[in-house]
Amino acid sequence: MPLILFNKPFQVLCQFSPQEGRASLADYLSIPGIYPAGRLDADSEGLMLLTDDGGLQHKIAHPDHKEAKTYLVQVDGVPDAAALARLRAPIDLGDFVTRPCRAVRIAEPEWLWPRDPPIRARQDKPTGWIAITLEEGKNRQVRRMTAAVGLPTLRLVRSSIGPFSLQTHPLMPGEFVEVPVAALRTRSGTR
Repeated sequence: MPLILFNKPFQVLCQFSPQEGRASLADYLSIPGIYPAGRLDADSEGLMLLTDDGGLQHKIAHPDHKEAKTYLVQVDGVPDAAALARLRAPIDLGDFVTRPCRAVRIAEPEWLWPRDPPIRARQDKPTGWIAITLEEGKNRQVRRMTAAVGLPTLRLVRSSIGPFSLQTHPLMPGEFVEVPVAALRTRSGTR
């Protein structure tokens, strides 16, 4: 039973079925019988886990199992202490209230690849970076959270899931590697 770490490129659909004019997982992975354990929007990039084990897929993706996921977020504006405090606290997004999370201002990671196409540059409006770690994952949650505190997301890269990280497993967009399932079970407590 393979466990695949995959660095999903920008604008790639998180599905294997083809959609005319759009790249999908099938354009990068030809391993039979694997499925994503969780999703990333087409306009988000970064780490995904895929497996052929339905039980493991559920444990990785389901919020009850609390696999922490870290997102590197480039925002329109400079995050201050008040915005970071609001991100850490529960935020009412209308259809749900977020759980408390970790949110810290960071420098743009040196190891991060350039996005293709690049983020637009506005000389009159600075951007900043935030690392947000969640133990839940609702549809477009990070983007909605940053917008709620006045810092719209420009770029979103999932850098880690549980014990796996793009810093410890350096993969360029579109690359993947198979890792032992035992690494997930022993390092994150998944049973």
